[in-house]
Amino acid sequence: MSPAEFAEALTDLIGRDVQAGWVTSWETSATPPGDVLLAITALAPVSSNTLGVRSHKLIAANIGHERVQQLAAGLQLEQATGYLGTTPCWIGPIPDVGDHCSLTLFPFGTVIIHLLEDLDLPDVTSLAYWRYQSYPENLTWAGDYLSQATGVEITASYVLSTYWVYAAPWAGSTLDTGLRLICAPRVLVDREITGTAQAASERAEHELLGAGYHPAEMREFGSPGVSSAWASWSGVVYHPHDPLRALAENDLVQFEIGVQAIWAFTAHINDQIEQGVEPDVAAAHGSRFLRAMRPLLLRPRPQETGQHQQMRDAVVTSSGLPAQLELAMDALKEAGK
Repeated sequence: MSPAEFAEALTDLIGRDVQAGWVTSWETSATPPGDVLLAITALAPVSSNTLGVRSHKLIAANIGHERVQQLAAGLQLEQATGYLGTTPCWIGPIPDVGDHCSLTLFPFGTVIIHLLEDLDLPDVTSLAYWRYQSYPENLTWAGDYLSQATGVEITASYVLSTYWVYAAPWAGSTLDTGLRLICAPRVLVDREITGTAQAASERAEHELLGAGYHPAEMREFGSPGVSSAWASWSGVVYHPHDPLRALAENDLVQFEIGVQAIWAFTAHINDQIEQGVEPDVAAAHGSRFLRAMRPLLLRPRPQETGQHQQMRDAVVTSSGLPAQLELAMDALKEAGK
């Protein structure tokens, strides 16, 4: 069809006027709204199996509060705010790693390395196996990088993935199922990662796409016609239908970096308590500091949109941070800190 003919067909399907110029724009530079995407699928079914994803891996480590200034100076990091309210942090690039890599250093000793990688994959199974095969490599690399930068042995503790899906081969309920699989892909990965296991996982993916996948612990924070999004213990996935009305990619990533900074810090405190060690925190980052972080992460901001508030609630709640924060606060109070 010509752009004018396609616009006329879309107008009949969705019940509102569509201009030929809009069709041309959607084919070249802009993403159509959600109702148009569904109508396009009906008019011209998707034949590609390509899954376009920007993977944002957040690699957490603790270097100790006493090494913060040394690392900031050694790596020539710039001071900034915005990740945790007015709490300062230091940021800087890590060159020649992934499609983009940067480091955010917080004054309480937590480091979050942000590793961005653009992926073009045939299915969710390929993403799942790439994810779980690359995690150990990412942790080893991050530990070695920080150890060399600080002069002491540092072990990275975990990787949390946020996926920005800019191209998906599904529509309707299948799109929702596919995104939920991306959010928590462990269901597709066998304990033993082998070529034969991956073939079985691909069959499982097709079955789940047909039957549906609805983990009870997963939290939705998308907006109809604007975006589809879920958060879980395993990670976060976001797929914009209308980029002009959807969340900005950087807003989601920046909020996640702040959340993971507090998550990693409180986990470090609780690990010390479990090991029978007195928690080692700076005077400025004791229980009063964590008490201030609780409303910062959970309370709605006066000027933020409903989408931002839904994101805040879904990401923080699904991460289990509120309960972990309370445990760390109690431990610091008992230690007089």
